[in-house]
Amino acid sequence: MNTFHLPVFTNTATATTAQLGARAAHVFSIALLMAFLFAVLVGCSSTSTRSSTGEYIDDSVITTKVKAAILEDKELKVTEINVETFKGVVQLSGFVTSQSDINRAVSVARGVGGVKSVKNDMRIK
Repeated sequence: MNTFHLPVFTNTATATTAQLGARAAHVFSIALLMAFLFAVLVGCSSTSTRSSTGEYIDDSVITTKVKAAILEDKELKVTEINVETFKGVVQLSGFVTSQSDINRAVSVARGVGGVKSVKNDMRIK
């Protein structure tokens, strides 16, 4: 059976310059890869004021679903409701004609999957 062994140098006096150069290049490439992975992981993580890439995509989907649900609702005859989502928290703003429209819009938004809570900033015109 053929086996492959990587050379391990414990005594640099016996290693050739080419072997040392190859080993240094290998160590450098591993360090570079680790630095890149660290940057990606840190860059994609969320903070209290910034969502991660995955959270941003989830928030975009939630926003789209809430907007569609509000537009499709038979009781709501409004197009002036703005929807924003941050980390699953939906914020509704804009103008409606009655308190019942506000209550209905909040209820519709809460019924959408992925919504953690709803903040109401809507005003009656």
